Amino acid sequence: MPPPLQLADVEAARDRLRGVIYATPCPYSQTLSELTGARCFVKLENLQMTGSFKERGAANLLQQLDQAARARGVIAASAGNHGLAVAFHAARLGIPAVIVMPEWAPLIKVTSSRRHGAEVILFGANYDEAYGHARDVAARRGLEFVHPFDDARVIAGQGTLGLELLAQRPEMNAVLVPVGGGGLAAGVGLAVKARRPEVRVIGVQAESIPAMKRALEAGSRVTLPAASTLADGIAVRQVGALTLEAAKRYVDDMVTVSEEELANAILLLLEIEKTVVEGAGAAPLAALLNRPLGLAGADVVLVLSGGNIDVTMLSRIIDRGLVKDGRLVRLRVMLRDRPGELARLTAAIAEARANILHIEHDRAFSHAAIGETDVELTLETSGRAQIEALVGRLEAAGYRVEEQRA
Repeated sequence: MPPPLQLADVEAARDRLRGVIYATPCPYSQTLSELTGARCFVKLENLQMTGSFKERGAANLLQQLDQAARARGVIAASAGNHGLAVAFHAARLGIPAVIVMPEWAPLIKVTSSRRHGAEVILFGANYDEAYGHARDVAARRGLEFVHPFDDARVIAGQGTLGLELLAQRPEMNAVLVPVGGGGLAAGVGLAVKARRPEVRVIGVQAESIPAMKRALEAGSRVTLPAASTLADGIAVRQVGALTLEAAKRYVDDMVTVSEEELANAILLLLEIEKTVVEGAGAAPLAALLNRPLGLAGADVVLVLSGGNIDVTMLSRIIDRGLVKDGRLVRLRVMLRDRPGELARLTAAIAEARANILHIEHDRAFSHAAIGETDVELTLETSGRAQIEALVGRLEAAGYRVEEQRA
């Protein structure tokens, strides 16, 4: 194990990256503050040139390669953002790049990496399989491997975000950071704790694949089963050796969030902040909204780590978030099978000010008794209160109503 990184390493990375990486804004959000009870600031890393914080670590590593390594070229394994960052900055420096991504990698990340001139190889069902293949290709072709998180140069680069926060929000009491392999939390934690040790550093993971949380509980690296999550950018089965040791030193708490909470956070950021984030980027807000973190009244920074999300996936996430937020609901209503009953039902729904998006009226395959039929309706509402009022109105009118849960 190499010696631990020092603040001087992060400061050197900051100097190295000056003019190369965008110092992203960290504005105050009045609405998020009202929703969470904390004073919320959002660090907009989705505004980086390639749409994520990964540029910091990738550029810091690439700029330190000697001429021989640059001539041979580099290779990276990535769920998307790291590969995109390597492709972009390798092209800027004239370094040939190969990016290995899982076969399910978001299309936007695949096409963007190719647009920057990288050779993209799609291999494996998950990041770990892509990682293994990238290591094999690196050995066969003599390429320099650029690790997405477990490299001191990468961690130091990510730590420049922490230095920016110290300058932009010196009054902060806590910073919430998404955690996959742990490079961002390690770098930010090191930078922030070196200057202001009282600031809480809170890591956030998807509950379906909480590799860092499990590693911290076990005291050593563990390998979790592969799992799918909206937060594909932090879907890492095993954290790094360097990042685990850094998390033990610098991360105060590690929490997880559900898929529904992630979807709702993406939707809120889209509506309130007018900013598009991917699942990993929404994880800090999901945690602040749904976990008892003891941050009421505190100055809290949410690191919105990236915004690279496929439009089709965004559409599905919006729908899922609307369901979580109670603004989309599906009801199954039993009707007497006679003329005018469907019109009477839709009139009752209109009176309750709900909007019908889809209606399915099926006799042939219904399990209803003879003389009855069921209708399935997808409705747009203003929230849970309106749903409950609508169901109460329909039941008072004699309908049997069942809400279809997501």
